[in-house]
Amino acid sequence: MIQPRLLASLLPLAAIVLLAGQPLQPIAQSSPPATPPAPAAEAPVFGFRDFAQQARWDATFLAVPDPALARQHLKILTSAPHWASSPEDYATAQYVAARFKAAGLQTEIVSYSVLLNKPLSILIEAFDASGNKIFSGPTREHVDPGPLAASDPDIDRFQNDPRVPLEYNDWSSPADITAPVVYANYGRLSDFQRLAELGVSVKGKIVLVRYGAVYRGVKVYIAQQYGAKGVLIYSDPADDGDKSTPKYPVGPRRPDSAVQRGSVQFLPIYPGDPTTPGVASTPSLPLSDRIPVDKLQQDLPSIPVDPLSSADAAPILRALGGREAPRDWQGGLDFSYHLGSGPVSVHMLLTGDLRLRTIWDVIGTIPGATDPRHLVIAGNHRDAWVYGAADPNSGTAAMLEAVHGLGVLLQQGWRPSRTIVIGSWDAEEEGMIGSTEWVEQHSAELEFAVAYFNIDVAVSGPSFSAAAVPSLRQFVRQIATEVPSAAGGTVAQQWREHDNRGRTNPSPGNISGNTPASSEDDLHLGELGSGSDYTPFLEHDGVPSTDIGSDGPFSVYHSVFDNYDWFVRFADPTFAYTQQQARFLGLEIIHMADADVLPFDYSVYAREIQSYLDQARERAAGRGLKLDFAAALTAASQFAAAAQAAHQRQLAPSKDPAALDRALCATERALLLPDGLPRRPWYRHSIYAPGEFTGYEAVVIPGVNEAIDASDIPRAQTQLDLLTQALTRAAGVLAPAPQ
Repeated sequence: MIQPRLLASLLPLAAIVLLAGQPLQPIAQSSPPATPPAPAAEAPVFGFRDFAQQARWDATFLAVPDPALARQHLKILTSAPHWASSPEDYATAQYVAARFKAAGLQTEIVSYSVLLNKPLSILIEAFDASGNKIFSGPTREHVDPGPLAASDPDIDRFQNDPRVPLEYNDWSSPADITAPVVYANYGRLSDFQRLAELGVSVKGKIVLVRYGAVYRGVKVYIAQQYGAKGVLIYSDPADDGDKSTPKYPVGPRRPDSAVQRGSVQFLPIYPGDPTTPGVASTPSLPLSDRIPVDKLQQDLPSIPVDPLSSADAAPILRALGGREAPRDWQGGLDFSYHLGSGPVSVHMLLTGDLRLRTIWDVIGTIPGATDPRHLVIAGNHRDAWVYGAADPNSGTAAMLEAVHGLGVLLQQGWRPSRTIVIGSWDAEEEGMIGSTEWVEQHSAELEFAVAYFNIDVAVSGPSFSAAAVPSLRQFVRQIATEVPSAAGGTVAQQWREHDNRGRTNPSPGNISGNTPASSEDDLHLGELGSGSDYTPFLEHDGVPSTDIGSDGPFSVYHSVFDNYDWFVRFADPTFAYTQQQARFLGLEIIHMADADVLPFDYSVYAREIQSYLDQARERAAGRGLKLDFAAALTAASQFAAAAQAAHQRQLAPSKDPAALDRALCATERALLLPDGLPRRPWYRHSIYAPGEFTGYEAVVIPGVNEAIDASDIPRAQTQLDLLTQALTRAAGVLAPAPQ
C-alpha cells in the first residue's frame, strides 16, 4: 500500500517558492482512515455480472482518500493567486503532475498557446448632473479582520498579496467612454424587454445590472444587441443568502467589498480559445489558422464590461433618477432603486494586455488491461481567478485523493479493463479553454470515450448535488448508495434527506440545476447545460458526462475571499466532505472502467426525450405555431424500443459483449448534429446545450425549443427534421447490437 509521502520531495524548489513564497512544510503522516464497510457482494449492480470482486476493490479504494492529505493539497494549491498562464499557475501544474506520477499514472504536462487578456488598469468614475464626482474606483477588496487578526493572520495575508489581480471581467473590450446609466435588474432578455415596455432605452447608455439569474456573458450579449455602450455588473446583497448570516470574516457571507470576477465570453456561441473554434490551439498552430482579434465580435463583447462590489455600486444606484424600478427589481441596499437614465453618468477607462499566452493541462493515464481503446475520463480545472479554494481547488484536492486511491489499487495488483485518463484543466475560468482545446485536439480518440466525470466546486457546503445525461442517472444513484456520507450513512441517504427538505441552488458555474422532465427515483439529478469542463466533452463531442458537487452558501464566489481561510472555517473544516467527493469521483471512475458491460440506461434517456418533445409540442401549440411533430415522435418511439432491447441485453449474458459495448459507447455521439445548432455550430448536441439567452442553464432539444421561442416556424420544422434524423441514427446504433 502506498504510504503518504513528504510532498516537499515532489515539488521543484522553484515551484514551492512561487506557490507559497516560503519553504514548503511536509505533510504530516496521518493514521489510515477506517475502512468503510464493503457493499454486499450479492447486491445487484447494473453493468456487473458478479460484483463480489469489484466490491473488494471498492472497499480497498474507499479506505484511501485522506482528509489530512486533502487539506494539505488545498493549502498548497491555494497559497498564491494562480490565474491561468501565470508562473504560479504553472507551479500548480507541476504539483498535480507530481501527485499523478507518485500514484503510478503515466503523466504529461500539455501546453496550449491561447488568447488571454490581462487587465492593466481600470477606472470607473460616476458623476451627478452638476458634474460632481460621486464615486471613483473600483475599491480593492478588503475586510477588517478585527479581533480575528491575532488568531488568524492569513486574512490579511490573502487580501494584501500583491499578486491578487484587479477586479475585472475577462474579455471586456478596452475603452474610454462616458455615458448615462440605466439600471436593468439582472440583465435578462425579459428585463431588457420590460425596460422597452416602460419606455426606457439603453441605446448609447451604460447598463448597470446585478449578478444572478443568467450567466454574466449573456447579460453583455443581450445589452450589446440592445445598443448599450457599456455594462457594469455588481453583487447585490439581496442575492447573498440569509441576511442573518454574518459576513466574512465572522461568517461565510460575501463582505461589501467583494467582487465577482468572471469571463464574459459569449459561451453559448462557443467556448475555448476565441481564435480557434473547433481547432486545438497547439503551440505549433500557425497564426494564419487563427481568427484575427479584430474579427472576434461573434464570440467576444465589443463593449466594455467591469464588475463592482455592492459598496462601489451603491453610490451610483442611490443617485439614479428617473422612474422607480419595479417592485421585483428592488435589491438589498437600503434605498429605493430607480431606472435612470439620469442624472448619473459613468466614465469607464479600461486597458488590458491581450495576447497569446501559454496554459498547461496535466494528463495522467492508466492503460486498460483488456479494452485499452475505450477511455474513461475524469477531470477538474486547476486555475482560479484568485486563490480558488472552493472554486476549483476543492475539486483538485478531491481529485488528487481519488488518484491516490487509484494508485493504491495499482500497487495491489488491480488493472482497469478500460483506459483511465485524468485531466487537470487550465484556463477554465476564461471560457473552459484547457479542456476545450484538449477535446478538439483528441476528437478522433474521443470516438471511443466511454464517459467523462467532472468535478469543479467539489465542496462549498454539505448538500450533495449531481447532474448527468439521463443514461447515467441510475449509475450515479448506485454510486451514491455505496459512498459513505460525511454526515453519516451514505451519500444517497443524505442526498434524499436534502431533496425532501427542498434543494438549495447549486454553486455558480457548477451544475445547471434544471429539473429533468421525469424522475426515475427520488434522488434529483440536474441536466447539464454549461459553465464547467463537461461542456466540450458532451456538447461538442458527444461523450456521456456527469458533474458532482457538495453545495452550501458560497457568495464569496470568484472573489479574493474564496481562499483557504474561508474554506477551512465555513465550507469543510474537517475535510470530510472533500474526502466524500474523492470517494464518489473515484468509484465513478473504477466502476466505469471495470464494468462487464457499460452501465448506460438509454431507456431512461428515451423517456426523457419523449417528454421533451411532448413539452415542446405543447409550447408550440400555446404560441399558435403549427409544427409537424409526427416524424420526431415516431423516431423517439423507435429509439425507445431500441434502448429497451439493448437494456435487456445488458441484463443477460451476451454472445458478443464487445459489440454491445461499442454500440452503447457510440449512441451519444449518434445524437450529434453534423452541422451543429443554428448560429452556433460549435454546439452539436441535439438534446442538450446551454441556452443562447441563459448561458449556464440547459436548454433541452435546443434547436427546436429556441426556434419555438423565436416563433420561427421554418427553423423549428427544420430542427425537428434534424432531431428526427439524430434519433433515427441513435436507434440504428443500438438496434443491431448482438444478443
